[in-house]
Amino acid sequence: MRAKSDYLARTREQTASTTPKDKGRRVTVRMPALERREQILKKAFEFFSEFGLTAQTRALADACGISQRLLYSVFPNKSALISAVYETRIAGVFKAVWFVQLRDRSKSMEQRLNDFYRAYYDAVLTRSWMRLFLYASLAEVEMAPTYIASIIKHLLDTVMDEALVEAGLEMPSDRAEAQEICWFLHGAVSHLAIRRHIYRDQTAMETDKVISLQVRLFLGGLKSLLPARSTENPANLSRTHHGT
Repeated sequence: MRAKSDYLARTREQTASTTPKDKGRRVTVRMPALERREQILKKAFEFFSEFGLTAQTRALADACGISQRLLYSVFPNKSALISAVYETRIAGVFKAVWFVQLRDRSKSMEQRLNDFYRAYYDAVLTRSWMRLFLYASLAEVEMAPTYIASIIKHLLDTVMDEALVEAGLEMPSDRAEAQEICWFLHGAVSHLAIRRHIYRDQTAMETDKVISLQVRLFLGGLKSLLPARSTENPANLSRTHHGT
């Protein structure tokens, strides 16, 4: 594949400038174990984002400027490497403080959602992140289902709780329905990243303005979907959502 050949040629040039030679052979630079691990993870994220998870580790090792044997001394197998890439480069970039900020009722829900999704778009939904996530989904690796189950569903619950409290609306009795409503917004922001990074759809409107439109549509649509919360039982929202 031409793209892979070009990529490997570039990485060989990069590693050649920092890797000493011994009679025409590459000599691997010694470095602390944690530094070596980070080097491999950084390159693996970039490499798998470009060529998918079926790409061979021999080519990855070459891109890292190390032997395949050294790569496997750091990660015992490809599965362990992919798991580490997920933990550090997929799930690891999601900031726990975002949940705290989404619950900060000193700010309007519109402001909270705009602040979150702009930060999420810039920090998480990058070209490499999106490519790797989509490659993993096509390869039926558990990366996408795990990320959605462990992070995104909690995010959707948080957004729905806070949005309905501010709007004074009832939480749907079916939790799946509540999450699907929140997917309208989260899916729209995610697809914006797909259009911009994968489809290369460059429009005149700035990303922040598109996200602002999506947030307003989501918040405005809630009142057309859900009834007002009963004033007789103000705690009903929390109990319905958490099932207590």
